Amino acid sequence: MKILGIDPGIHGGLAIVIINDGAAPQLVDACDVPTVGTRAAERVEVLAIRFWIQTHQPDHAVIEQCGSMPKQGVASTFKFGKAAGALEATVALCGIPMTIVAPAVWKKAFGLRGKEKEASRQYALQLFPAAHGLLATKKDHQRAEAALIALSFSKIPAMTESIKCLPPEHEEESINEVTRIVEDRTNRILGQSDA
Repeated sequence: MKILGIDPGIHGGLAIVIINDGAAPQLVDACDVPTVGTRAAERVEVLAIRFWIQTHQPDHAVIEQCGSMPKQGVASTFKFGKAAGALEATVALCGIPMTIVAPAVWKKAFGLRGKEKEASRQYALQLFPAAHGLLATKKDHQRAEAALIALSFSKIPAMTESIKCLPPEHEEESINEVTRIVEDRTNRILGQSDA
């Protein structure tokens, strides 16, 4: 099974992992989330992501659940929420079923709770030694986390929130579902930033 893992955000990562029963998982490809614009105008380049996803044709996507960070400003929170929503919407519009997983859940599955991002990269390098070029530098931690998020699909018996995507002939229903997802995610993020 080919799984897309997403570490969301404007500086997040994407990874494709093949998981087959009885075989070692394989990291096929990983990249930084493509963006356009700079500074305040920087945003996720959804057409490039759609092309990347369609090139790999994953069977399922696993996206890390996100929220605002302590002491994160309102503008940063909004930018992050917009990026996360754009990633979820792109996956949904590609017709790929997705699961949302809490960071604590996938990190616990790999013994990474409370550890720095570099620990995730080092662990991913152990799991995927043939993919060293994709995770070669410390700044590739988001790709490593995306790969581990994808792999968590096989490690965690019950994911937190699955979203069923409808086929193209039900386009209006799909658009309504994506709208609901984006609104829900935005409300969660904005609600957390008010606390």
